[in-house]
Amino acid sequence: MRITYSTADVAPGLKHAFWQETVARTYFPLDLRFRGGREFDGALDVWSLGDVSISRNHCDGLLYRRQERHLASEREESYLITVPDIAEIRFLQDNRDVTCRPGQFLIERSHLPYEFSHRERAALWVMKVPNALLRSRIARPERLATLQFDARHGIGALFVDMLRMTAPRLDEMDAPARRLMGTHLVDLLAMAVEADQRVLTGQSSSVRNAHLHRAEHVIRTRLREPELSPRRVAESCGISLRYLHQLFEAEGTTVCAHIRTQRLLMCDTLLQDPANRRAIAEIAYEWGFVDQAQFSRAYRARFGRSPSETRSRARRAG
Repeated sequence: MRITYSTADVAPGLKHAFWQETVARTYFPLDLRFRGGREFDGALDVWSLGDVSISRNHCDGLLYRRQERHLASEREESYLITVPDIAEIRFLQDNRDVTCRPGQFLIERSHLPYEFSHRERAALWVMKVPNALLRSRIARPERLATLQFDARHGIGALFVDMLRMTAPRLDEMDAPARRLMGTHLVDLLAMAVEADQRVLTGQSSSVRNAHLHRAEHVIRTRLREPELSPRRVAESCGISLRYLHQLFEAEGTTVCAHIRTQRLLMCDTLLQDPANRRAIAEIAYEWGFVDQAQFSRAYRARFGRSPSETRSRARRAG
C-alpha cells in the first residue's frame, strides 16, 4: 500500500520538523539543513514490498547528514539505491565525494556517516534494501557505496525502468505479490551491479579482484548444489585451489565460510517471507544443506535465533 506525506497542508513554521520526521520514518534518522529558509515544499510517496521499500521524493534543495550519533542505536544496516530524475545530487561518504546525475543511480550505505544534497528542487526514486537481503545477492555490497551506475543502457536501464513501472501498480497487488516484486527488483539490481567492472575494485590488484569476483559468481549460481566445494569452485574458475583459498583469506574469510554464509542468507530470506509455507527442512535442502541439525546450528550461530523462531516472527509481523 502507498503512504503519502506532503508539506502542502502543514503550517510554514512546522514544515521543517514535519519533513525531518517523515525522512526518519521512511529511511532512518538524519540531520537536515534546508536551503530555502522557512520556505520549503516536499512530497513523498512510499510503497512497502516486504523487506524492501520504494519511495518517490519531490522536494526543494536540501542537505541530509548521517552522523555518528545516528548509528549508535541502529542495529540493522541497509542500503539506499537513489535514482535522480530531476537535478543532480552530491554524495560524500568514506572520504569519497561523487556527483550523480539523471541517467545514473547511486548506492548509499546506512552504517557510515555521509552527506547527501541537491541545490535545486529534485525528484528522486529511492529503493531501501536491508543489508542481509542485498548481501544474499551481492557479496560484500559495501564495495558499492558511492559508485554511480548507468541507468540509460543495458541491465541498469532495465532495473530503473522496472522500479518506475512497479510503484504505480503496487496498490493493485496483495502482500505476497509485493514481496515477490521486491525480490525481483533486488535481483535486477544485482545483475546491473555485476555487469559493471568497477565492482572489482578493492584492496587487492585488479587481477586478483577479477578472480575473486568470478569465484563469488560461481558460488552464487551453484549454491543449490550440495556437493559444491572449494575444489569445484577453483576448477570452474580455472585457478588453483591454493590460490582460491588465498583470495578469500585476503578478504578475512574462507571459501567454505563464504559458501555457508550465502546459503544461510538465502534460507533466511525465504524464512522471513510469511507467504512461504514450505517446510524448514525443504528450504535448507534446496540451498545445499543436507544435514538439518547442522543447518539449525549454523543458522542460530549466524542470526542469533533458530529457523523456527524466524518463521514465527515473520508470520506474526505479516
